[in-house]
Amino acid sequence: MLDSRARARLTRDRAVLAGAAIVAALLVFVLVGPLLARHGPLESDFAHGVSPDDMPVGPSAEFLLGTDRMFRDVLARLACAGRLSLLIAVSATTIATVLGATVGIVAGWYEGTPIDGVLMRVVDVMLAFPFLLLVMAIGAAIDRTSAATILVTLGATGWLGTARVLRAKTIQVRSLEYVEASRAIGQSTVGVMFKHVLPNISGTLIVTATIQVAQMIIADSVLSYLGVGVAPPTPTWGRMLFEGQDYYLVAPWIVAAPAAAILLAVWGFNMLGEGLRDALDPYEV
Repeated sequence: MLDSRARARLTRDRAVLAGAAIVAALLVFVLVGPLLARHGPLESDFAHGVSPDDMPVGPSAEFLLGTDRMFRDVLARLACAGRLSLLIAVSATTIATVLGATVGIVAGWYEGTPIDGVLMRVVDVMLAFPFLLLVMAIGAAIDRTSAATILVTLGATGWLGTARVLRAKTIQVRSLEYVEASRAIGQSTVGVMFKHVLPNISGTLIVTATIQVAQMIIADSVLSYLGVGVAPPTPTWGRMLFEGQDYYLVAPWIVAAPAAAILLAVWGFNMLGEGLRDALDPYEV
């Protein structure tokens, strides 16, 4: 729970309020967007979605964000793609956070022991490979990708940074007097971790998870753009960018819509995470 000082910092931080507003607006859009569209995300309308010169039509009352190269409703596709992107990002972040927290807390608690050495060497080896390159290699090795395979892949490879951050935080918390006292009176290691260590690093955990959602959205979009994301015809923001790149001069809305969605989503979660970091910092004045 936030104390009064943390809540006060949050309420006067315009960046975090803006980030929260963007995230909230994004959630409303992906839920309500398909209801505003008059056509389904996979439905091609050759009667109304085609201009006289056989090109996609621009924004209108019939198609609020125009149509794409297959004459499908961009609004419906954008909202449905947003649902999928957020589902993948949040689910992958949850997996990465659980894995990263487990490894980070255990490694930090057993600092300097063989357990810490083995865990950190695994982290170091995996960090030697660029995150997106590693994810792309795994995605390319899968014959037909789905939302489940993408989120598991992202979650299983995205926990490394979280583990390093939480290891450092655990080392700090382990030396606190009441933690030492709990160990001295015979409380189990697992009990101390759950009762004292985890609550003290929860602020850092929340911040890293919030920022990581933005990273997962970017990763999912890059995979889709490169053709190793969720397989068509399921709409994704990255795939919409790829499909619209050849039409950006004659139908710029096809590219502008998914690009704006990715930008706003990443911007919103990053600002929210930065604001939470400032609010949850016990040394912030």
